[in-house]
Amino acid sequence: MKRTLYKVILSTAMLAAAAMSSCKKDFTEINTDPNGTPNALPSQLLAPALVNTLTYNMIRNRNFNNELMQVTVDMTDAEGANFRYDIRKNQADYLWNGWYSQLTNLKDLYASASRPEVNDKSYMGISLILQSWIFSMLTDTYGDIPYSEAIKGRSDLNFEPKFDKQKDIYLDIFKQLETANTLLTAATNVTANSDPVYGGNVTKWRKFGNSLYLRLLLRLSGKKEVSADMIAKIKEIVDTNAANYPIMASNDESAILKWTGTAPYTSPYVGVRVQDFRAIAIADFFIDHLVAWNDPRISIPLPYGNGTVNRWSIAPISGQFLGVPSGYAPNNAPAKQSYFYSSDQYPQSLQVDPMTGMIMNYAELQLILAEAAAKGWISGSAASYYTNGAKSSITQWIPTWPEDINTFLANADIQWVESETIDRKMEKIHLQKYYATFLEDLEQWFEYRRTGHPVLPKGAGLKNNGVMPARLNYPIYVQSSNPTNYKTAVSAQGTDDIATQVWWQKP
Repeated sequence: MKRTLYKVILSTAMLAAAAMSSCKKDFTEINTDPNGTPNALPSQLLAPALVNTLTYNMIRNRNFNNELMQVTVDMTDAEGANFRYDIRKNQADYLWNGWYSQLTNLKDLYASASRPEVNDKSYMGISLILQSWIFSMLTDTYGDIPYSEAIKGRSDLNFEPKFDKQKDIYLDIFKQLETANTLLTAATNVTANSDPVYGGNVTKWRKFGNSLYLRLLLRLSGKKEVSADMIAKIKEIVDTNAANYPIMASNDESAILKWTGTAPYTSPYVGVRVQDFRAIAIADFFIDHLVAWNDPRISIPLPYGNGTVNRWSIAPISGQFLGVPSGYAPNNAPAKQSYFYSSDQYPQSLQVDPMTGMIMNYAELQLILAEAAAKGWISGSAASYYTNGAKSSITQWIPTWPEDINTFLANADIQWVESETIDRKMEKIHLQKYYATFLEDLEQWFEYRRTGHPVLPKGAGLKNNGVMPARLNYPIYVQSSNPTNYKTAVSAQGTDDIATQVWWQKP
């Protein structure tokens, strides 16, 4: 009895803590506590779940993904430096708690929309897409996770959910995305002010859902036991049954929550102290390519558009953009160089930029199609998809960019060359995808683990035998609150540490 009471209290406390850590101001008109009001309208639940999920994503993008993927270097000789693959175990808790708390809200959204007196297929479909998105991030981060029995503490008093295998999770996610596509086929637009991503446009939600579907199919395309089915489905969506699976067709259809600066739509980076925001250095790998390409996102000065110094608000050092090497050995710190401006230094800083609420963009989709075409899975020109992906990655940030993309790519020596090896083509595609997914949750890390691209330099100070971490460990409290299922999961998946590969990474 004591053990059961302990688990009930612990579960309640975890949910409360997650809710407290992710709350936003001024949701009065669009949000109602789903735990206290079971009859809340779907229109009250969507925006808070989106804002809160992006808050978790953006915080960990900044201090976890960007450090692993050599976007930034939080220069320190202390333990727990992510840029050295030295991952503290308690880092696992933040995303686990945050993502599961928002899945609770999205499941409430679906339940509310599916009540007989409501029966709103639009919100039902949107909920399934967003649940699929979050569950995919959870399983890509941790591996096997609670899925089929997750979030049933309130409804079923199940505080010890089983851990589903990653393969089963992915296959069910695909079923959910199929259902969402069907629901949204004949659905009507939703309340515009309830939807900060697409302003209520259900057709754009459907296109995002199918674009996400392609991302996740590609994730499994190298796994031998399912690769044939994944490739066949990619071809169906893009070629043989494209009319039934519309996908994003322009930057305007990218899934981005654009921060207005007015609560509740204020970027979570606003809550970071300005001195902390600019304290982190930019890595060599990230900045050196942009300099070599004469990339317009960091031009000095910008000769067109709105006249800003550079779109990604990177501080030059004596008129140059300079980075620091990632993974350097302790007691061998280089001088700090360029960094991202804070909002008090630069009014267009990424700290307040409206475009940082990234979920998935059109440029990423084009590069997904470029990979599929280069491997012969779909019709269409890999060169065209690649070129359009590179262009869209730039024009998403600078819509008025006047340069010809082919000239830009040729001058930067990154143009598509049909005669190159498939590995060289993948390096080009994934280097462009690296910049296209800048600020996008942990997607750079997920894709690097799948492909090994782009090729990152290895510093002398790396931990984990110099191997990119393959996952995060499970939160420590899971061992005590769900011991039987935790042990079963670890027995099936492997040691609960950062070196254990998840299912889709294994041959």
